[in-house]
Amino acid sequence: MIGVAVAGLIAAPQGAFAQSAGTPVASTPLPTVDVIAPRIQQERRTASRVTSAAATSDVASNAEQAPVASASEQNFTGAEVNARPFSRPAEALEVVPGLMITQHSGDGKANQYFLRGFNLDHGTDLAISVDGMPVNMRTHGHGQGYADLNFLIPELIGSVHVRKGPYFADEGDFSSVGSVHVGLIDTIHKSMALATVGSFGYRRAFGVTSSKVGDGNLLIAGEAGTYNGPWDNPDKLRKLNAVVRYTEGSAANGFSLTGMAYSNRWNSTDQIPLRAITSGLVGRYGALDPTDGGNSDRFSVSGRWAQTDKDGASRMNFYAIKSSLDLYNNFTFFLDNPDLGDQFHQRDDRLLAGVNASHTFNHAFAGLPMQTEIGIQSRYDDIKVALSKTYQRQFYEGTRNDKVKEGSVGIFIQNTVHWTGWMRTTLGYRGDFYTTNVSSLLTPANSGNANASIGSPKLSIVFGPFAKTELFLNAGEGFHSNDARGVTISESPSDGLPVDSSPFLVKTRGAEVGVRTRFIPGLDSSLSLFVFDSASEILFVGDAGDTEPSRPSRRYGVEWTNHYKPVSWLQIDGDLAVTHARFRGDNSAQAAAYSELAGYPAAQIGNAPGNFIPGAPNMIASAGIRLGEKTGWFGALRYRYFGPRPLTEDGAFVSPATGLLNGQIGYRFDNGWRIQLDAYNLTASKSDQITYAYGSLLKTDALFAQCHPVQVAPPAVCQTGVMDRVLHPVEPLAVRLTLAGRF
Repeated sequence: MIGVAVAGLIAAPQGAFAQSAGTPVASTPLPTVDVIAPRIQQERRTASRVTSAAATSDVASNAEQAPVASASEQNFTGAEVNARPFSRPAEALEVVPGLMITQHSGDGKANQYFLRGFNLDHGTDLAISVDGMPVNMRTHGHGQGYADLNFLIPELIGSVHVRKGPYFADEGDFSSVGSVHVGLIDTIHKSMALATVGSFGYRRAFGVTSSKVGDGNLLIAGEAGTYNGPWDNPDKLRKLNAVVRYTEGSAANGFSLTGMAYSNRWNSTDQIPLRAITSGLVGRYGALDPTDGGNSDRFSVSGRWAQTDKDGASRMNFYAIKSSLDLYNNFTFFLDNPDLGDQFHQRDDRLLAGVNASHTFNHAFAGLPMQTEIGIQSRYDDIKVALSKTYQRQFYEGTRNDKVKEGSVGIFIQNTVHWTGWMRTTLGYRGDFYTTNVSSLLTPANSGNANASIGSPKLSIVFGPFAKTELFLNAGEGFHSNDARGVTISESPSDGLPVDSSPFLVKTRGAEVGVRTRFIPGLDSSLSLFVFDSASEILFVGDAGDTEPSRPSRRYGVEWTNHYKPVSWLQIDGDLAVTHARFRGDNSAQAAAYSELAGYPAAQIGNAPGNFIPGAPNMIASAGIRLGEKTGWFGALRYRYFGPRPLTEDGAFVSPATGLLNGQIGYRFDNGWRIQLDAYNLTASKSDQITYAYGSLLKTDALFAQCHPVQVAPPAVCQTGVMDRVLHPVEPLAVRLTLAGRF
């Protein structure tokens, strides 16, 4: 077993994100907190990522960002993030072009992520880190890669570094589709406090202060919030958050130490079948099981160290996280248990830690300047994870109860050569080794040990700039890990029948060609064409404690991103992502299952074989406008469009499109005070926040009487239930008023 091993620093993001203390620069439109923006040091890490000095504005346009290795790689400042109106912490990451973030139950649960034609569930194949700490949880009680960002305080975001595709050797597990690295601010000019009140019982208080301590800066921040939501069964969310951070020096030469604490309690109104609304069983904001909900806690300590000179740069970071989650859901209602209902409890309690290190050498070969970066990345998780059946949050039967120890080590190298002033290449390779021990307390046959390794080559070629325009070619392989319980499983926990185990590591492949131009003054525009293949895999389903097969898939699409700042007081942006996503090959098992349901159309519809990938978005778009200077009036409008998605493999169920318009208006006074009004869903849309299609059973269904108490319908029909569109509605028009002051 690996223990807490060494692992390579996730290089570029942290180096670019940390701030230089005591280096104030001018404010930009609509910052939520007046922070000291980072002065990004001149340092060569890899040729594809040479960080330039900070621009003279907190919100540097993308034209002023450092060179990147792909057309879809971008950097954003914290002020850019906070200038957008958003209602949940994770939605701050919708600054990422083409990324859609939604929620299908209470606001204490991890969000749903959609990117490049993927329904990424709660984080699979989208790697997210905060201050160098991985947010994605492997072998998690609610799903592989579970990425809960509710502990993130948006005002403390210093910068966001975005990459897409498996083209970067220093990106590992979960990063095949994309990676988002969030860096935190180090210090602020003045202490700040704000209070927000809003619709549906929204209340939030936030405060942050910093001061010189020794040779560095100490920053302390806290947040408390409550929210009921528009639901008939109020969320009663209660959240507490705290951050303490000490930094010395700069991103290139210095260190930081950060402690975080987070706690949340909530009720949740989960998705409900459309027929329950149309029949009048519940209202649009009603709940079929009012005892759903959960609680979550997270405590962490993280640190980084960096040293840079003319010969290269060394980096190291570490993290230790203690987290727990208790989650109660009921998605199928009375399908499995006609008397007590189908509520289940997912428990995840873990301690994870990692230490990362890398070094970049600046050197030359045959007169050509080059950089070579080598690194090692490692992580160790000690996990207690359980799945049980409950009634009104009371246990009555266990499904799985496991102790899991999972460790990994990844080693990477990437070499960048500047062949000419207009061409550079980056060739990289990554090797990963995973090991696990699963101890199944309820089904000893599902215990076991497993090891796996995988190699991933990477290549990037950049031509330009020509007339402020660059051409990018990228290709590479990546991977994601599967739930360790699915790797060692041999018996189904529900009926004891033999089941196939999952591959520990699943290979992915991708390629991209893109162009990025700044030819028009003030406009940063990029266009990317991509293709992405995922190998055949068997996934562990946390909601059932079992495994489920999935075919190989292919996605290809185009992304078009534009940021335009013609004058200092006006910024306009627009993003469009269109994707074609399909399974490859046939699904004979699905055809057989469809035949078993013949004669019962309520159960059979939506279960025919097909090649559609359920939940895969074919179009995501957004557009926004921001106006204002550092004092005086400011405002913003933002529209986000979530296109229709097939919900079943045969395309029989399709989600509606969702378009939401959010707005913001306010005034900043010369003395540092600010008053701000945010409004969400200005058009009062009644579409779906998120949509699924699957079988469930309500006591009012005609099929219920054919299955209980005496079963008349075939077993396959009663096990499937009534297929229906299952939705979580968009929240209605809501407003929030904020008063903030600096001291």
